[in-house]
Amino acid sequence: MKTRSLWFGLLCMMALGVTLTACEDDDDKLDDTGSQVELPDTRAYILYEGSSTKNNAGIAFYAPNKDADFYSNIFLKQNSKQLGDTGQSIVEEDGKIYVAVFGSNYIARLNAACVEEGRVSFVGDAELSGGVRYMAVEDGYIYASFHGGAVAKISARTLKVENKLTGLGDNLEAVVINDGLLYVANSCKADWSAYHKEIKVINLKDFTLKETITTLNQNPYKPMLEEDDKIFFISNDYDSVEGYVLQMIDTKNGNKVSKVGIASLMDEYEGTLYLINSVTDWTTFETTNTFFTYDIKKGEMNDSPFLKNAPAELTSKGIYMIQLNPNNGDIYIATSDYVTNGTIYRFRNDGSFVESFDAGGLNPSSMVFFN
Repeated sequence: MKTRSLWFGLLCMMALGVTLTACEDDDDKLDDTGSQVELPDTRAYILYEGSSTKNNAGIAFYAPNKDADFYSNIFLKQNSKQLGDTGQSIVEEDGKIYVAVFGSNYIARLNAACVEEGRVSFVGDAELSGGVRYMAVEDGYIYASFHGGAVAKISARTLKVENKLTGLGDNLEAVVINDGLLYVANSCKADWSAYHKEIKVINLKDFTLKETITTLNQNPYKPMLEEDDKIFFISNDYDSVEGYVLQMIDTKNGNKVSKVGIASLMDEYEGTLYLINSVTDWTTFETTNTFFTYDIKKGEMNDSPFLKNAPAELTSKGIYMIQLNPNNGDIYIATSDYVTNGTIYRFRNDGSFVESFDAGGLNPSSMVFFN
């Protein structure tokens, strides 16, 4: 009798284990509901801005493991409509994609196959009419910045605007969240006649302005990153000899602002900033690009290029994006001439060159990755 009970118990435990494993597998499964094509689990999406007012923004699909075709406009294929005018920013959170389209002034939620599940339009809302820019998603809410000086709190589930904070400045740009606070860059006046030196800090608990941080250089723009309780951002200071100034806000030291270096683009992976500085001689229109890193923990700059065998053209082409895959550290760099489709250059995290490919559209600006 004991033997039978023990055997029965083992069978129950095995069945329970299978059930739990199945549930875990289901939880990890990507939501491809409504997809017109079969997609692999490992996938990347590239947002390209297009040209202002041309309605030619889009999202391209890329298979890093080379196990599916490249789609230059998978949003169109999956939804039978164009993304719209000026794709501004794209983020992934909990298996969903959120994309902000500036000219068309809306945010859409897409599933993992880029099938649209819903959208919220800000057209007709006087306080949000300046156009949506950048987003941060946390705890079931989308926090979006707008030209015109507003930030909106939007339910990620219902896509309803639940709160708005206005009068924060003029053209609000990059956003990032740290420790319950939203940091928002206030870049310049709407007509670009004057530039600001401000980062607005919003308390997300009561959605009120907590303080305004004064930056070292004017025109804080994008990107804005958080790592180890430090906020990194770049000011595009056109009046400065330095041009693009990388700065850091130490959130544990009274939000003290300090200069880190000179860089025009950046992304972060495992405590390291991957930096690019592009300098163009406007008399000859020749561009020179340099590649280097910054160790956040040590607070040290490393001037050694992080690309080992980069194609020669990357030293002089106009660079529009650097994005690292958070899952494996692969490096993606995009170039743009504002006229023809951009080109994506992919590298392993050790800097070795993998391949280059057409970005699918004009001005590729950001990417999201799955698995």
